[in-house]
Amino acid sequence: MAHLQRSLTPRFGLESTPLSFLIRLGRREIFVCRDFRNRYYHVNRIVECSVGVQRGHLEILLLRRWLIILSKGR
Repeated sequence: MAHLQRSLTPRFGLESTPLSFLIRLGRREIFVCRDFRNRYYHVNRIVECSVGVQRGHLEILLLRRWLIILSKGR
């Protein structure tokens, strides 16, 4: 069963973004927000994948605007 939570905790250091939400699927979490970082390298227009800031995280940047973070739940 999926639980949709409004992200108000300081997870991932992105708590100040107004358009963010967290979805829990069992022990996994999907965090979606608008990307606000300035990237100093060429970013693919459609999909950009990279390792996350914390260990065990995967960041996916969609359309240079939406940041999706996949991780294990605590």
